[in-house]
Amino acid sequence: MSTPKDLRYSKEHEWVKVEGEAVRIGITDFAQSELGDIVFVELPEVGDEITANEPFGSVESVKTVSELYAPVSGKVVAINEDLNDSPEFVNESPYEKAWMIVVEVSDMTEVENLMTSEQYEEMIKED
Repeated sequence: MSTPKDLRYSKEHEWVKVEGEAVRIGITDFAQSELGDIVFVELPEVGDEITANEPFGSVESVKTVSELYAPVSGKVVAINEDLNDSPEFVNESPYEKAWMIVVEVSDMTEVENLMTSEQYEEMIKED
């Protein structure tokens, strides 16, 4: 299982990559492995506001539907359209091809409050 060191992680298994004033968000390798084969991804629209710890979309696997929780608050400036036709990217490439949204963050301290890869690995070991 992979947890890249340059990312931050939420308790709900989302990852965050800082890109200037914005962040790229997806779900972790651990999350996709727990969910199984992803068959559908529902994402917000560009321009939507998301709020930290609130649902912003969902991922449907052959087993279940799981809500996606925003790790930070801000405005959606891009969505990964490729996931409409290729939801399996979430299983194949959770950190590269399967990013979900890019958000202009309203408060960067929210990113700093997320877990490091070491803290995230510790949390999933305890579960």
